[in-house]
Amino acid sequence: MQPLGISILGCGTVGSGVIQLLLTQSQRLTRRCGRTLALRHVVVRSVAKARETWIPRDRLTDRVETALDDPDTHVVVELIGGTDLALDLVLAALKAGKHVVTANKALLAAHGARIFDAAREANRVVAFEGSVAGGIPIVAAMSQSLAANQITAIQGILNGTSNFILSSMADGGKTYTEALAEAQRLGYAEADPTLDVDGSDAAHKLAILSQIAFGVTIAPDRIEKHGIADVHVMDLRFAAELGYTIKLLAEAWLDGEGVALHVAPVLLRRTDMLAQVRGACNAVQVIGDAVGETVFQGPGAGMMPTASAVMADILDIAIGRAELTFKAARLWSSENTIVRTLKPAADVPSRFYLRVLVEDRAGMLASVTRLLADRGISISSVIQHEALEDMPDTLIPLVIITHYAPTGRFRESIAEISGLPGVASPGVWYSVDD
Repeated sequence: MQPLGISILGCGTVGSGVIQLLLTQSQRLTRRCGRTLALRHVVVRSVAKARETWIPRDRLTDRVETALDDPDTHVVVELIGGTDLALDLVLAALKAGKHVVTANKALLAAHGARIFDAAREANRVVAFEGSVAGGIPIVAAMSQSLAANQITAIQGILNGTSNFILSSMADGGKTYTEALAEAQRLGYAEADPTLDVDGSDAAHKLAILSQIAFGVTIAPDRIEKHGIADVHVMDLRFAAELGYTIKLLAEAWLDGEGVALHVAPVLLRRTDMLAQVRGACNAVQVIGDAVGETVFQGPGAGMMPTASAVMADILDIAIGRAELTFKAARLWSSENTIVRTLKPAADVPSRFYLRVLVEDRAGMLASVTRLLADRGISISSVIQHEALEDMPDTLIPLVIITHYAPTGRFRESIAEISGLPGVASPGVWYSVDD
């Protein structure tokens, strides 16, 4: 068969890993797909920049037209990141008759419908295994292996940076600032970690998984999210006393014809499989109506894990499997007649963790619990501590776990509790997942 020509846009961490696999594992990859994979071009900003020794200099070009106009380039791999330029290049590649492989979660979350429409019009494929959870084959698992199921819930640790920080805080007693600095020193966090720690990265990935699971196209900015920058070591300690740990979770549930989604720190039982995911790893729990609960865990980012996912997509295209899957899946398609609505976060019921700092005087516990009772929110457990070492002697932490209540009603209660006489600071709260 004619060799499958591959051109790569971008030669950063992941692009370098893909090139390394293509060149060093060529015989194995050919055996897997029955076809030679040929690296045609690597499009970069600067050809003169120093690069890894395995990157062939004669394949480098700073002109994207070199790849798009090449009749022997069959697959364009987009690894430049971002949304604006990446969107233009992906659409141009499809218009030029090339299949596209991308690991760009922000691009798909924001422009998936437009890109997939263009691919269908051009009779080409868009493959995106590397866009969610790095080396974990979650896209293939949900769209192929679990295809017989109606997926009813997704719960995932989808950002390794945040998980590393929370693990360092829980296991090592570090403050958020200390744990973030360590993550940056080790290369897990960028100099500007905002998209990781504020939940945006996880929201992009959740939007993609929700498209696969529920057939809904949801802009990431419509997914309610809360990051981890305000998580205090104190709350990790109290959660542990109650048998929980705190993880940044991306969650989606199917409720009738509605879908509820959010990204936020959540208390998980320490015995929960997701609670035991440490460091920079990712994990995704998927619940299907036929299979039940499944869990996928592994490295969620990095050169070779993500390169592994990108190469899996290239092999699928070489075999011809990707075209069949792409046509059958109807992702981001108007032909998908399933109509689902986004359920307001305020209507979603949950159990809650609440921590307030109150004056050390009689009646404070009664005031707080009475207000919750007046709102119809019952209490599961209470911890009232002595003053902590790093707090004024006049303040004590009050920790409450509630039974199930609508999120909106609980939030209204928090606002009222925070305004009570004797409450020293706004209440801190998280959902509790049992």
